[in-house]
Parts: sequence; C-alpha cells; structure tokens
Amino acid sequence: MALSVIDGAPRTRQGRLSGPSRPIDRRINAVRDDLADAALAGFVVAPRYAEGVDRCCVVPMAMLHAAPAGDAVAVSAVLFGEVFTVFDAAAGWAWGQGHDDGYVGWLAISALGPVTSPASHRIAVPAATVFAAPDIKARVVARLPLNARVAAREANGAFVAAAGGFIHHRHLAPIDTTSGDPVAIALGFVGTPYVWGGRTRDGIDCSGLIQAALRATGVACPRDSDQQAATFAVIDPAERRRGDLVVFPGHVGILADAETLCHANAHWLTTLAEPLADVAARLAPSGFRRPLTPAPTPCSRP
Repeated sequence: MALSVIDGAPRTRQGRLSGPSRPIDRRINAVRDDLADAALAGFVVAPRYAEGVDRCCVVPMAMLHAAPAGDAVAVSAVLFGEVFTVFDAAAGWAWGQGHDDGYVGWLAISALGPVTSPASHRIAVPAATVFAAPDIKARVVARLPLNARVAAREANGAFVAAAGGFIHHRHLAPIDTTSGDPVAIALGFVGTPYVWGGRTRDGIDCSGLIQAALRATGVACPRDSDQQAATFAVIDPAERRRGDLVVFPGHVGILADAETLCHANAHWLTTLAEPLADVAARLAPSGFRRPLTPAPTPCSRP
C-alpha cells in the first residue's frame, strides 16, 4: 500500500482467517479479498482491516470506478461536498465508501480534500453556476450539480459566497430542508446524456436519475435499480400514478403520469419522457415488475 499521499492515512491491522464470512453486498460494504472496513470485522473475515479517513470531494463531480484506473468501469459518482471515507490508496487512487449512499469504489485522489466546514446548503437546481464575483457577468469558475453540498458564508446581494466563488441564492437550499416534486426534478433532466454511473446534468443513468430526484425532495434512495426495487413499496399496476417508480430488470424510471415514463436509458442514450407502453414493449423480453411508490421518509445516511 502507498498511503502517504493522504493526510491521516488509514490505519490497518491484521485479521485472522477463521470461520466463514457472511454473504455481503460489496457495492455498499467496503470489503475486498485483501482488506475490509474495520467496522465489518464482526461480519466478514479479511486478512486486514482498515479504519477509514474521511475526505471531501472538492471537484464538481468525480466518477467512482470499479478499479484504480481512469478507464475502468464507472460504478457511480461522488459530488462536490460529499464525504468519502478512504480505506486504502495507491498510485493516485483512493479506495473507499461514500457517506450519502454507501457506494464503494475507487476515486482519483486529486478529487479529494480535507473535510473542513460542515455543509450548510445544497444545490437545488439541475446545475448551479459558481461565479468568480457576485455578478452574473463575472467569470464562471465551476458548475455544481443538483444535490452537491456547500458551506455558504456571507451573502452579497443576491449571491452567497460558497465553493470558492459566488452562487445565486435561488440555486441553493438549506441542507436540512427538502421540498418539491420529484417528477418535476426528473423532467428537468430531459435531454441529459445517458452515462453509466452518472448522477448529474452532464450525464446520468436510470437509477442515478431516480436517486437524484428523490434525494432532492428528502426521500432516502439507494444507488442501483435493484436496491431501489427492494426499498420501496409495491403497488397495483392499475393504481399507478404520477411519481411512482416503474422497475424492469436492470432499469427504472419515474411516472410523469399514469401512462408516461421519464427515464434515462441506453436505448435512446438520453433522458426523456415517453409512453410507458413503448418502454414495456421494448423491454418485454427482460420482464416487467409492478410499479413502486417511494415512501416519503427523510433522507439520511444509510
């Protein structure tokens, strides 16, 4: 291991290989064949355990990869201001777990910085511009995605100092307040390219769209479509309505109305709203699951 690239490098300790490990979902549990989160020591057997170090994403968005390489498959993304616990690092990559949805993977170390001021606000629009000065004509220094987190400082007219620049106050919401219509938020992503692992207006996948829309309105939502299917209540298809989720094997969308599905999809390679009947016919060979109703529970760390 090469851990010196991170302040407060994770501490590792040896484990003894004795007894069977329980089956565990490695997407949301920091477990590898050679290393595991120390918090899992009572659940899985690993040669070594690590006590993680919390870091913060300091770029608008960083892709989370299945392996420590830029061309490795992207499994998700980490957004500005989200905390990422690092358990291992090597060759410019950090292996760890995001706090928001518990997803595990490899993140470029250059995307991480120290956890400083706690976030006070979240981005409440599909994409928010960060200006170099409190003026709409000022140089643009960054664009932050929906649900990114910032520590806002003093206000300057219509702008708030945050994220190394100034963000218009209408693009922010206090971190502890959530409201709005998830369907309207999902429809705001129409035209966004389909990108496997994406969670932002620059590129999003089917479950990333659902997670973004629900989390923005205060509903806790896991990352992948099968996890979402297992989380929310199943309803009678005859009673489906706006805001319900419709899940196919490996795919998910949200109903704009009883007959129209808003979804990011690999067929059109974009995000759009189209007749549910067309989607069902296209995906018929893979099967159809009954619609789901997201429970209106507050968002929280899994």
